[in-house]
Amino acid sequence: MNTRRSLIHIVSSNKWGGVQTYALDICRHYAEAGWEVTALTRNAVGVDAPFAEAGIGLLHAPVGGFFDLASPMTLARKLRESPRGATVVHTHRYRDAFTALLAKKIANRPDVRIVTTRHSVRRGRDTRVFRKIYSGISAHIFVSEMCYNAFRHSLKKDITLPPERIHILRNSINAETDTPLPEPGHGPVVALYQGALVRGKGLETLIDAMSLLKGTRLRLRISGMGNPDYLDMLRRRATQRDVMENIDWNSKTASTQEACAEAHFGVVPSTDTEACSLESLRFMAAARPQVATSNGAQKEYLENGRNSLLVDPGDAASLAEAMRTLALDSTLRTRLGKEAYDDYSRHLSWHHFIDSLNKIYTE
Repeated sequence: MNTRRSLIHIVSSNKWGGVQTYALDICRHYAEAGWEVTALTRNAVGVDAPFAEAGIGLLHAPVGGFFDLASPMTLARKLRESPRGATVVHTHRYRDAFTALLAKKIANRPDVRIVTTRHSVRRGRDTRVFRKIYSGISAHIFVSEMCYNAFRHSLKKDITLPPERIHILRNSINAETDTPLPEPGHGPVVALYQGALVRGKGLETLIDAMSLLKGTRLRLRISGMGNPDYLDMLRRRATQRDVMENIDWNSKTASTQEACAEAHFGVVPSTDTEACSLESLRFMAAARPQVATSNGAQKEYLENGRNSLLVDPGDAASLAEAMRTLALDSTLRTRLGKEAYDDYSRHLSWHHFIDSLNKIYTE
């Protein structure tokens, strides 16, 4: 009789974002595959609710980092009950990996695999504590080459991680369907931004670009949630630039399928450096062309003029021109969308992602 495998994801943020979506997609998959899946969270309603809705078990602890002893004790109790040789703890910050490693030691469970995903383009920390964390982790996942290089190049040469523990595994989408969506029929051309409404996503630039597209039949749909004060600022900006009537604001978190079905192309105008944009992948999976900025790892999966249009971050004029180009050329939209979907299917699909993650979890 096969032992039922156990997966524990430590989700330490109290806000919802791309990392939490990534963790939820993985948890849903393995729960459906018959694993015992638990999310260890800080008891934050906005984070707990989607996991609970998906039927994922919840375990609560402060998850406060190096000086929090309650969380390792809580996790250790869970590890003592987990199957031997068949338990994985997946973390998304190195300080949470510290919690997992300490819990593993307290529970006397050397068999537990600790997996950590690095989601940001940031330097690695070179201290004695972090060296111990790096060496104790069973598998390091970096969501892009850029993400790995930023981490690796900041460490001293005497810090070596075994190559078999390093994995470049780009994000993917646990989508409702893998069938490309047809374009909407009648009505104006709709550009879609779907994602977190936070600073660094280039929303100010996007609104400025819309002010340069007055007189076109292009509409912008902004779908997502964020801080109310920041949303008020964006609305004031749209009012000041006289484009409020050209923007549909949707605070409801519509599914990717629903949102993309009503849009002709996507816009990903990030000004922050993206390690691997889930927003871009959503558009690729739906066969939607996109205008995206080129300041992160986007060039690892997007190619200007072949499966997308790429512009410099913060450049409203270039963004507006690329949006105008897609709005006016349906043949180009179809070609870029097909190429994007084919690339996603060949290299970035959920099937490809999970095959690689299975090997990491079970090796």
